[in-house]
Amino acid sequence: MYKNYLFDLDGTLLPLDEEVFIKKYFGYLAEKFVELNLDPNLMIKRLWMGTKAMIENKGFKSNEEVFWEIFYPEEDQDKIKKSLELFYMNEFENVKKSTKPSPIANEIVKILKSKGKNIVLATNPIFPQVATEKRLSWAMLDKSDFDLVTTYENSNFAKPSLYYYEMIIKKMNYDPDETIMIGNDALEDMVAKGLGINTFLVTDCLNNKNNIDINQFNNGTLTQLLENIKNDKI
Repeated sequence: MYKNYLFDLDGTLLPLDEEVFIKKYFGYLAEKFVELNLDPNLMIKRLWMGTKAMIENKGFKSNEEVFWEIFYPEEDQDKIKKSLELFYMNEFENVKKSTKPSPIANEIVKILKSKGKNIVLATNPIFPQVATEKRLSWAMLDKSDFDLVTTYENSNFAKPSLYYYEMIIKKMNYDPDETIMIGNDALEDMVAKGLGINTFLVTDCLNNKNNIDINQFNNGTLTQLLENIKNDKI
């Protein structure tokens, strides 16, 4: 039905409980900061500040640049960057225990590829590429399954900014009318409607902190999404 499919990752293609995920993620991250002789409480606070800066990014710099200017502006930044890259390659694997990978996600992507559809991993680009690829592997997927994977290195906006979706549309030369955004967040993902992009709200791990009326969106479970895609209804 559509030519272009944008997918969120966390809570969508990779089912998870966000609170449990963050708790485990920050727990292992705090241990890493201690290992690096950094104050874990200060660094977690800086991480939140850096994340907020990425969400509010006006587009003049990449999310990566905006984040590191706040998170760790000290002279040995490159050393800490490398250490965190190794963290995502190794210790971060333990956070997989907070997720509930579903083979349905892999099947959905494979079917769309067999139909010749364009597929973008429109995950909020507040993580580095190495962390995004790791989470993709938990979902039994690979970056090669997508025409574009948004990360903090290649993005200068973040959800829920409409400029984030506009960035993807322009970069990939997509027609919004032929595009659908599929995600589990009633605000961050469904806001894409503001650009004329079609939407589907995945309800398995629904995130609706703003108590938005989800009946205004086409919605359903991953299983229902799969059936719709098989039958060319989405």
